[in-house]
Amino acid sequence: MSILSRKLKACSDEDLMESVKVGKETAFDELYNRYSKRLLVYFYRMLGGNEEKAQDFLQDIFLKIIEKPHLFGSKNRFSSWVFTVANNMCKNEYRRLKVRNQVVNEKDLDFFPHPGENNFLEKNLAGSEFKEVLLKELTKLDQFKQSTFLLRFQENLSIKEIGEILECSEGTVKSRLFYTTKHLARKLKAFNPEISR
Repeated sequence: MSILSRKLKACSDEDLMESVKVGKETAFDELYNRYSKRLLVYFYRMLGGNEEKAQDFLQDIFLKIIEKPHLFGSKNRFSSWVFTVANNMCKNEYRRLKVRNQVVNEKDLDFFPHPGENNFLEKNLAGSEFKEVLLKELTKLDQFKQSTFLLRFQENLSIKEIGEILECSEGTVKSRLFYTTKHLARKLKAFNPEISR
């Protein structure tokens, strides 16, 4: 590994983005390496498993970063900012296709399953059959619940970060997580012998 590569790997996302603003391609390449796979998986799952569309969205988001790096505010965390942009792209696509125009009435709830807690969803995430059924069930949910679930359990973002990305209160995030995991637990009870009894 070259000295430059080691230097870039040691940089924060935010520092790299500042370098992108002044035209440093190597900084952009490093950000691409850090985020392309995560964003591709996010787009793939949010867009109903359409790989071609997910690839297009991935190209579009990195094109925006190259063409308009000034849109990133230096006070923001890059991860929150880039997932906000990704979420907005998905929202626009949903609007464009006029799919799942569902209004969700949510309450502020204090309880929801945290990543790392002893809940069956997390225990089974490693199983490929479970993943397949889980993703199928996720696509049946509205975009808000899908996005909230993926940002929490795929990206391991905090409630606060998810609220910033989705432009909603922490209570709304908790509510969505609670109802989504409860719904998924019911739909996927075959994978949990305790619920199946």
